[in-house]
Amino acid sequence: MQRSIVPATSDDTQNDVNLTPMLDVVFILLIFFIVVASFVQEVGLDLNRSENDREPVSAEESILVAIEEDNGIWIEGRNIDPRAVKANIARLHAERPESTLVVRADRRSSNKTLVQVMDASRQAGVYDIALAANED
Repeated sequence: MQRSIVPATSDDTQNDVNLTPMLDVVFILLIFFIVVASFVQEVGLDLNRSENDREPVSAEESILVAIEEDNGIWIEGRNIDPRAVKANIARLHAERPESTLVVRADRRSSNKTLVQVMDASRQAGVYDIALAANED
Protein backbone atom coordinates (compact mmCIF):
# COMPACT_ATOMS: atom_id res chain seq x y z
CA MET A 1 0.00 0.00 0.00
CA GLN A 2 1.36 3.30 -0.99
CA ARG A 3 0.93 6.49 1.02
CA SER A 4 0.30 9.82 -0.63
CA ILE A 5 2.63 12.70 0.18
CA VAL A 6 -0.13 15.28 -0.28
CA PRO A 7 -2.49 15.21 2.66
CA ALA A 8 -6.00 14.40 1.75
CA THR A 9 -8.41 17.28 2.00
CA SER A 10 -11.48 16.68 3.95
CA ASP A 11 -14.84 18.07 3.11
CA ASP A 12 -14.92 19.82 6.49
CA THR A 13 -12.41 22.54 5.55
CA GLN A 14 -13.81 25.73 4.00
CA ASN A 15 -12.30 27.11 0.84
CA ASP A 16 -14.63 30.18 0.73
CA VAL A 17 -13.39 33.72 1.15
CA ASN A 18 -14.98 35.65 4.00
CA LEU A 19 -16.28 38.97 2.56
CA THR A 20 -17.64 40.39 5.81
CA PRO A 21 -14.54 42.47 6.75
CA MET A 22 -14.33 43.91 3.24
CA LEU A 23 -18.00 44.93 3.29
CA ASP A 24 -17.50 46.58 6.68
CA VAL A 25 -14.65 48.67 5.28
CA VAL A 26 -16.70 49.66 2.22
CA PHE A 27 -19.62 50.80 4.37
CA ILE A 28 -17.34 52.79 6.67
CA LEU A 29 -15.77 54.53 3.63
CA LEU A 30 -19.23 55.27 2.24
CA ILE A 31 -20.32 56.88 5.50
CA PHE A 32 -17.06 58.85 5.65
CA PHE A 33 -17.51 60.30 2.14
CA ILE A 34 -21.16 61.18 2.76
CA VAL A 35 -20.26 63.05 5.94
CA VAL A 36 -17.31 64.87 4.33
CA ALA A 37 -19.35 65.84 1.26
CA SER A 38 -22.02 67.46 3.41
CA PHE A 39 -19.48 69.93 4.87
CA VAL A 40 -17.98 71.03 1.54
CA GLN A 41 -19.15 74.48 0.44
CA GLU A 42 -18.69 75.80 -3.05
CA VAL A 43 -17.33 79.29 -3.49
CA GLY A 44 -19.25 81.63 -5.73
CA LEU A 45 -21.09 84.89 -6.09
CA ASP A 46 -24.62 85.36 -4.88
CA LEU A 47 -26.64 86.91 -7.67
CA ASN A 48 -30.17 88.10 -7.11
CA ARG A 49 -32.03 88.31 -10.37
CA SER A 50 -34.82 90.82 -10.56
CA GLU A 51 -38.34 89.69 -11.29
CA ASN A 52 -38.43 91.76 -14.45
CA ASP A 53 -35.13 91.14 -16.27
CA ARG A 54 -36.13 93.22 -19.30
CA GLU A 55 -36.83 96.41 -17.35
CA PRO A 56 -34.38 98.99 -18.69
CA VAL A 57 -32.33 101.08 -16.30
CA SER A 58 -32.27 104.73 -17.32
CA ALA A 59 -28.88 106.27 -18.00
CA GLU A 60 -29.59 109.27 -15.77
CA GLU A 61 -30.23 107.06 -12.73
CA SER A 62 -27.27 104.74 -13.18
CA ILE A 63 -23.53 104.72 -12.75
CA LEU A 64 -22.07 103.07 -15.86
CA VAL A 65 -18.90 100.99 -15.54
CA ALA A 66 -17.52 99.42 -18.70
CA ILE A 67 -14.83 96.74 -18.83
CA GLU A 68 -13.09 96.47 -22.18
CA GLU A 69 -11.48 93.52 -23.92
CA ASP A 70 -8.04 94.47 -22.56
CA ASN A 71 -9.52 94.73 -19.00
CA GLY A 72 -9.48 98.52 -19.11
CA ILE A 73 -12.08 100.03 -16.78
CA TRP A 74 -14.17 103.01 -17.88
CA ILE A 75 -16.45 104.85 -15.44
CA GLU A 76 -18.79 107.49 -16.84
CA GLY A 77 -16.67 107.75 -20.01
CA ARG A 78 -13.28 108.12 -18.27
CA ASN A 79 -10.52 105.52 -18.21
CA ILE A 80 -9.90 104.63 -14.54
CA ASP A 81 -6.98 102.90 -12.85
CA PRO A 82 -8.16 99.67 -11.16
CA ARG A 83 -6.95 100.96 -7.79
CA ALA A 84 -9.17 104.05 -8.08
CA VAL A 85 -12.42 102.23 -8.88
CA LYS A 86 -13.67 102.25 -5.28
CA ALA A 87 -13.07 106.00 -4.83
CA ASN A 88 -14.78 106.90 -8.12
CA ILE A 89 -17.80 104.74 -7.43
CA ALA A 90 -18.07 106.15 -3.89
CA ARG A 91 -17.93 109.72 -5.25
CA LEU A 92 -20.58 109.09 -7.92
CA HIS A 93 -22.79 107.25 -5.44
CA ALA A 94 -22.54 110.18 -3.00
CA GLU A 95 -23.73 112.51 -5.78
CA ARG A 96 -26.60 110.17 -6.75
CA PRO A 97 -27.47 107.95 -3.75
CA GLU A 98 -30.44 106.26 -5.43
CA SER A 99 -28.44 105.25 -8.49
CA THR A 100 -27.83 101.73 -9.69
CA LEU A 101 -24.37 100.55 -10.69
CA VAL A 102 -24.46 99.07 -14.19
CA VAL A 103 -21.45 96.96 -15.17
CA ARG A 104 -21.02 96.15 -18.84
CA ALA A 105 -18.15 93.74 -19.44
CA ASP A 106 -16.78 92.69 -22.79
CA ARG A 107 -17.02 88.96 -23.50
CA ARG A 108 -13.25 88.70 -23.85
CA SER A 109 -12.46 90.51 -20.59
CA SER A 110 -11.39 88.48 -17.58
CA ASN A 111 -13.76 87.55 -14.81
CA LYS A 112 -11.15 88.70 -12.32
CA THR A 113 -11.63 92.31 -13.41
CA LEU A 114 -15.41 92.00 -13.15
CA VAL A 115 -15.15 90.62 -9.61
CA GLN A 116 -12.69 93.37 -8.66
CA VAL A 117 -15.16 96.03 -9.85
CA MET A 118 -18.03 94.37 -7.99
CA ASP A 119 -15.94 94.09 -4.80
CA ALA A 120 -14.90 97.73 -5.05
CA SER A 121 -18.51 98.81 -5.46
CA ARG A 122 -19.57 96.85 -2.38
CA GLN A 123 -16.71 98.37 -0.41
CA ALA A 124 -17.92 101.79 -1.57
CA GLY A 125 -21.39 101.02 -0.20
CA VAL A 126 -23.14 100.30 -3.50
CA TYR A 127 -25.06 97.02 -3.33
CA ASP A 128 -27.51 97.59 -6.17
CA ILE A 129 -25.47 96.19 -9.08
CA ALA A 130 -26.82 95.32 -12.52
CA LEU A 131 -24.92 93.39 -15.18
CA ALA A 132 -25.47 94.48 -18.75
CA ALA A 133 -24.77 92.55 -21.91
CA ASN A 134 -24.58 93.51 -25.55
CA GLU A 135 -27.16 91.70 -27.63
CA ASP A 136 -25.02 90.59 -30.58
